Amino acid sequence: MQNPQQQSRRNFLSNSAKVTATGALLASGMASASTVRAGQNIETCDDPRQATTISATHYQLRNVRLEEGFEREGDMVTGTQTGLYNLEINNGKIVAILPAKDAPASTLPAFDAKGLLLLPATRDMHIHLDKTFYGGKWEAPRPRKGKTIMDMIAREQVLIPKLLPTSVEHAEAIIGLLHSKGTTVARSHCNIDPVSGLKSLEHLKIALEKHQQDFSCEIVAFPQHGLLHSKVDGLMREAMQMGVQYVGGLDPTNVDGAMEKSLDAMFQIALDTNKGVDIHLHETTPAVIAAVKYMILTVEKNPQLKGKVTLSHGFALAMMQGAELDEVINGLSEQQFTVASTIPLGKLNMPLPQLSQKGVFVMTGTDSVIDHWSPFGTGSMLEKASLYAQLYGNSDEFGLTRSLAIATGNILPLDDAGKRQWPALNDNAEMILVDASCSAEAVARVSDVKATFHQGRLVFGAVEKV
Repeated sequence: MQNPQQQSRRNFLSNSAKVTATGALLASGMASASTVRAGQNIETCDDPRQATTISATHYQLRNVRLEEGFEREGDMVTGTQTGLYNLEINNGKIVAILPAKDAPASTLPAFDAKGLLLLPATRDMHIHLDKTFYGGKWEAPRPRKGKTIMDMIAREQVLIPKLLPTSVEHAEAIIGLLHSKGTTVARSHCNIDPVSGLKSLEHLKIALEKHQQDFSCEIVAFPQHGLLHSKVDGLMREAMQMGVQYVGGLDPTNVDGAMEKSLDAMFQIALDTNKGVDIHLHETTPAVIAAVKYMILTVEKNPQLKGKVTLSHGFALAMMQGAELDEVINGLSEQQFTVASTIPLGKLNMPLPQLSQKGVFVMTGTDSVIDHWSPFGTGSMLEKASLYAQLYGNSDEFGLTRSLAIATGNILPLDDAGKRQWPALNDNAEMILVDASCSAEAVARVSDVKATFHQGRLVFGAVEKV
C-alpha cells in the first residue's frame, strides 16, 4: 500500500505530466494541421548554410559533444565530463571517432554540430500507428468514466471505418513527429479485427514502406477486440504471412473470458508461425496474476519461445509484492521475457527497477499520441526517461544518466563505471543531437532534439555545412 505522501506525489506528477503533454500536443497538432506534411521535417530552415538532408553516404560530422566520464567527489558522481569530437560516417556506420582538436584535414563532405550533445537515438517500443487522430483536426476522446474495456471496443468498432480512409497519412504524420523527438525505431501494434479485417495492416505497411529509408518498425498483429471474442484466429494467421513479427494478445480474462484457452490460442499461432508474442495485459485482478504465471510456464514448456515474449503494460506486476513478486520476476528473467511499460502515473507502482536489476529487458513507448483512448501522448521518449527518473527517485547525476536506458534500448554513452561505451567504432549511426551539456541534463530537462539520424541519414533537423 502507498502512504498518503506517495499518493500526493504521484497526483502532483500526474497533473504536471498531463499539463506538459497537453501543451505539447496542442502545439504539435497546430503544426501538423498548418505546416507539416507527413514524414517531412517539422522545422523549416531558409539559411543556405544549414543542411536539412545529407545526400553523401560518407561524410564527417564535426564538433559533436561526447560524454567521456563521470566527475566524482569520493564515491559520489557529481557531474559528467564531455569533449568535442569529429565522427566519420560511412554507409550508416560510425567508422572513425577523433578528438576535434586533433582531427586531421579531410576532403570528405563535412557538417558542423556546433557542440551539440550526441546521444543514441530513442526507440518507441509500444505505439499504435494504425489508429490515430494525429495529423487531423483536434478531437478529444469520449468520456471514459464508468466505461469498461468492452464499451471501448464497441466504440472502436464504430470508429475504425471512419479512420481507415486517412490512416496512411496519419501514420506518416506520427512518424514525422517521432523523428522530431529523436525516435528512429519503433514497434507498432496494428488492429486485426472483424471490422477492418486486414485493412489496417495493409495501410500501415504502405506507410512504413514509404519510410523504409528513414524509420525502422516492427509490427504486432493485435486482436484489439479479443482473439476469441472476435473470432479472428484465421485473420491473425493471415497477418503472420504479411511481414508481421509478433502475435498480439489482449486481456484473456476480461475480454476473452477464458484465460488459458485465450493464451493457448495466442501461443499456438506463435509456435505455428515461428513468431514472437507481445500481449497487452491491463488487468489487475488475481486472474491476471495467474495469467502471468501461466505464460511463464508455457514458455518453459516451449523453449522455442524463450526470449520472444513481451508483456506490454503488465499492470499485474504492480499488484504483487514480497515473495510472490520475486518469484514472478525470477521466472520472467529465466525465460527472457521483455516488459514494455508506458511508465504509468497514479496508483500503479510498477516494479520496473526490480525487473531491470533481475535481467528482464524493460522498454517503453508512447502507446497513444492521440486517439479514442488518450489525448496525452507527445511522442517523446526523452520525456518517458524523465518521468522514469522522477517516479523512481533518480534525481542525481548518476541516476539521471541511467534513466536514459529505458528510452534507448539500454544503449548508454557511459557504463556504470563511467567508461565511454557509446559511440564505438562500427556502431550504427542511430543518433540524435540534443541541446544539452550531458545526458543527465537531457533527461531531467527533456532537452530539445535538434537533429535525428537514422542509419547515418539526417531525417530531422539541420546541421551546418562546412
